[in-house]
Amino acid sequence: MIKKTIRVAVTGAAGQIGYALLFRIASGEMFGLETEIELQLLELPGALSALEGVAMELQDGAFPLLKSVIKTDDPRRSFEGVDWALLVGSVPRKAGMERKDLLQINGRIFIEQGRALSEVANPTCKVLVIGNPCNTNAYIAKTACRNIPEKNFFALMMLDQNRACALLAQKAGCRITYIKNMIVWGNHSSTQFPNFYDATIKGKEAYDVLDEKWLQTEFLTQVQQRGAEIIKARGMSSAASAAQAVIETVKNIYHPILKNECFSVAVASDGSYGIEKGLMFGFPVLCSQGDWHIAQNISMNHPFIKEKMDNTYQELLAEKKAVEDILL
Repeated sequence: MIKKTIRVAVTGAAGQIGYALLFRIASGEMFGLETEIELQLLELPGALSALEGVAMELQDGAFPLLKSVIKTDDPRRSFEGVDWALLVGSVPRKAGMERKDLLQINGRIFIEQGRALSEVANPTCKVLVIGNPCNTNAYIAKTACRNIPEKNFFALMMLDQNRACALLAQKAGCRITYIKNMIVWGNHSSTQFPNFYDATIKGKEAYDVLDEKWLQTEFLTQVQQRGAEIIKARGMSSAASAAQAVIETVKNIYHPILKNECFSVAVASDGSYGIEKGLMFGFPVLCSQGDWHIAQNISMNHPFIKEKMDNTYQELLAEKKAVEDILL
């Protein structure tokens, strides 16, 4: 029995992540089998032909829950009345491009999208930013968006959490379901901090099960560099695993099934753990009944934790400073 309809915008919809994501949304995997979906897909003018092909495949999939599909290169058309906006599209970093240049280019895109969301989206719309650099892109979009609460903006960190959990399970020789509390803090970048000191494996502290030196070195580096390794191996960035992380994040927020269990997502800081208010920072988040809060009272006193947390915090502060001029 259909109980409701959700209108979902997806930007960069003809790209690899979009292609891996759309059919799973249409199937009901993201919002459940009692919810009809209206998809509103945004692409660049030059990619509208590819988007038309994706829309044909969505039609050919004959998804019972897929009520309609809109294809456009106009952000206001794609965001009109949406309940969820999945901002997948962004300009990738190219050879010779400085990170500041990338932030400036994407900044202008996400200012436009933030303003469009403010003008035409449902005021209760939830916005999940996937396009990198996703933390700062989300910061820009929420700053430009006046009519949606900053608490409704999120940036993807679940992909990093999944990578960390998978690596711990592989090293420990156990099922991934035995890995708990593996939260990735900070920026979705090479400075991110997978806090293994709070993680458990089969109920035991991760650093008691696995060598602490390995955790501080190889484990940390492998998680931080996993995206680059995938690009090197397949010639393209993560797509299917990113789509999986998007679905998990939305499900955790929309209809949480985790019982007193945190998950990794970047949200606007409320000042917790000394992080500047408003900065989009990866935290351990608990969701219930349509609301969320940052998990408190996690010990951050270990010198190693302090060092890694400061590294990723300082990077995000520098990114914020790099885009201040375009936010004026």
